[in-house]
Amino acid sequence: MINVIKGMPDILPDEMPAWHFVEATARRIFYLYGFSEIRPPMLERTELFSRGMGVDTDVVEKQMYTFVDKSGTSLTLRPEATASVLRAVIENRLLNMDPIQKLYTMGPMFRYERPQKGRYREFHQINVERLGEEDYTCDAETLAMASELASSFGLEGVRMEVNSLGCDECRGKYKDALRAFLKKKKDMLCKDCVRRMDSNPMRVLDCKVPSCREAVMDAPLIEEFLCDGCRAHYEGLLRTLDLMHVSYEKNPGLVRGLDYYTRTTFEITASGLGSQNAVAGGGRYDRLVSQLGGPCSPGIGFAFGMERVIMLLGEMEHAEKGLFFVVPGGDPAREQALKLMLQLRSDGFRVDACLEKSFRAQMKRAGKSGCPLCIILGEDEMDNSMLTIKDMVTSLQVQVSMARAASEIRTMLGQEERV
Repeated sequence: MINVIKGMPDILPDEMPAWHFVEATARRIFYLYGFSEIRPPMLERTELFSRGMGVDTDVVEKQMYTFVDKSGTSLTLRPEATASVLRAVIENRLLNMDPIQKLYTMGPMFRYERPQKGRYREFHQINVERLGEEDYTCDAETLAMASELASSFGLEGVRMEVNSLGCDECRGKYKDALRAFLKKKKDMLCKDCVRRMDSNPMRVLDCKVPSCREAVMDAPLIEEFLCDGCRAHYEGLLRTLDLMHVSYEKNPGLVRGLDYYTRTTFEITASGLGSQNAVAGGGRYDRLVSQLGGPCSPGIGFAFGMERVIMLLGEMEHAEKGLFFVVPGGDPAREQALKLMLQLRSDGFRVDACLEKSFRAQMKRAGKSGCPLCIILGEDEMDNSMLTIKDMVTSLQVQVSMARAASEIRTMLGQEERV
């Protein structure tokens, strides 16, 4: 037997209702906020991610699935969606058509890391990218949408933490101060952080090694180094979140793990996942579009980890299991059943059957199917052009004419009549 690749689990049929719920909920919220879907490919040129995410990030250094194809081109399975979406925007000149782009995408990402609860080597994200606006009200609305999405999923213990990473000017001063602080803590840092201390000291703040986390507990905070413009942007964001009644907490130590973030950054956590409790995160990236070869266009975005959200939802029932046809026997009844099943499907009903089995076996399968209604078509029904509809929960049975079957089924399922 050939087994599944480690860290890339199958998603089985009984798990799919939760996935459908998450996807449908996200699409509904994004529609209300005026976002459109885009679907970039899963495979991109490696330089797209190394240029966009930063060579000093853990993702680029250790976690990318990269290979050289037959033409000698280095390709990578996408480890995140932002760079891919922006590449598609630039290549297809979407900003020329409209300088403001509000886009979302859903799909698999790939990172080579140790599989653990809620984190796999193939994982799925819901990503949002909003381009062409740099005012803090844009940030506030984007954070409000992320908060509303988390609430719509029905997650418990939801908290949103917000910080500002400043711009190049104030972040440069902060890096100098942080670098000086870290040199005093060098003996507590892991090998990677000792190296990053000079090249990109803010990466040390994002390290998960316990000794590194302890070393930076009393590190200087970037909020103390914000320039006037970044401070005004941050204060405006918080003021607008208050105006919109969006719950948040300031976290001056919050640093996202990718190099392209500027100014606003945020993270959403939920209870039930232990210490690795983040379900979403994102921030502003005003330089990234131009870094990838596009025009100067500010942007902000976020991503939800779908596996983590679905873990918190638990098992979900199917919203509608449809109908199960049962035919006691005989070719004429089976042929009539097939015709009726085609008609009911064209009327929008999900219909299942197992017509070659015995009547008893069919009824047993109907009971296990989860279908709320069972349609019985026997000789008596055939003779009188009738159907017997059985409610599988209450065991109530009613006979209706074949012509009125669709209308009666809708009534029993609590559906409105189709126009």
